[in-house]
Amino acid sequence: MSPASSRPPVPPPAPAPAVSVVGIGADGWAGLAEPARSVLRDAGTLIGGERQLRLLPSECAGRRVPWPSPLRPAVRGLLAAHAGSRIAVLASGDPMFYGIGRALTEELGAGALRVVPHPSSVSYACARLGWPLEDTGTVTLVGRPTARLAAALHHGRRLLVLSADAATPAAVAALLRDRGFGPSRMRVLEQLGGTEEDCLDGTADTWAHPPGDPLNVIAVDCLSTPETLRVGAVPGLPDAAYEHDGQLTKRHVRAATLGVLAPAPGELLWDVGGGSGSIAVEWLRTHPSCRAVTVERDPERAGRVARNADRLGVPSLRVVTGKAPDALAGLPAPDAVFIGGGLTAPGLLDACWDALPAGGRLVANTVTLESEALLADHYRRLGGELVRLAVAHAVPVGGFTGWRQAMPVTQWSVRKPFPTHPGDN
Repeated sequence: MSPASSRPPVPPPAPAPAVSVVGIGADGWAGLAEPARSVLRDAGTLIGGERQLRLLPSECAGRRVPWPSPLRPAVRGLLAAHAGSRIAVLASGDPMFYGIGRALTEELGAGALRVVPHPSSVSYACARLGWPLEDTGTVTLVGRPTARLAAALHHGRRLLVLSADAATPAAVAALLRDRGFGPSRMRVLEQLGGTEEDCLDGTADTWAHPPGDPLNVIAVDCLSTPETLRVGAVPGLPDAAYEHDGQLTKRHVRAATLGVLAPAPGELLWDVGGGSGSIAVEWLRTHPSCRAVTVERDPERAGRVARNADRLGVPSLRVVTGKAPDALAGLPAPDAVFIGGGLTAPGLLDACWDALPAGGRLVANTVTLESEALLADHYRRLGGELVRLAVAHAVPVGGFTGWRQAMPVTQWSVRKPFPTHPGDN
């Protein structure tokens, strides 16, 4: 056998990506490197925002198709309508940083894309400000409520806020004032990298600039007032951070409960018997990708849960008004369940247990003997850990100081086991 015949067969070339995604900045064509220019010249169809398409010169001869609004539902159909043509999609800055690249990857798969990135607005902003990129927080308000900025506010932190439009800086200033961060310095960086780049400077307390360019990034040096309630980055926020009617998992028990629930990025929590929503709120605050649903039967309390979520920067909390277990029907499967109320409702514990996948966690708290007996029975049958949490606070006793004991909380926590044999449920 000849040496040539013993070589392994050469695999066929990988298919060319169906769509090229090219990042472009405010400097337009002049700021693009030759590989990006080549893609745009060769494209038969150019898809992008109206502003982005106007940045291209006449030598990009492909058909220009602006994105419709709303954009996301139109992605698949628009790409299908131009299948067979060399498609190039224009994106602002880095397509994979809060850009269209994510939507295209989810629709088509990474193998169908060729991404040619450009420096993001965040990179430009950090370069102008002298802020290390790795130490700078980023919050996007593009298509998202302004309230989500509140979760990122900490005294002394530097934040970059991606604006939705020209009105965003004023909305950010109003939120900062409302949350006790009025002294924070704000700089609005407009048209970063372009010939009309500009910077507006001021504080949230005194912000009076009229709406400027819609293409802007807001730099915030977070400074709180001395009287602002300190809201930290870990579970166990002060009870005063919540609006409540007494139905609130108190701070120390809440911190212990979140520790056992052990939230991880992307996971979904069911908070059953939400009360004031504190467990779900602090679950969501652990990571931006965490998700939560609170089920609360009382409409007034359900409204309070939503207000607490908005106030503490997690407006994505879904609030379901209804009585469990019936209100659990149709909810997406949880990674973890917390039951803070209604434990004695017939079938509730079993419904929550059945909804959990293997490896899912269930935590239930109670202060009543009836519910404690129920938890003890499930502990005997399913295992896990049964603990009693007791907290006492120092209070004046005449001219001295003594301890006042809060009601002890019985907590059952358990992890659903994985099947012993393949095919087991």
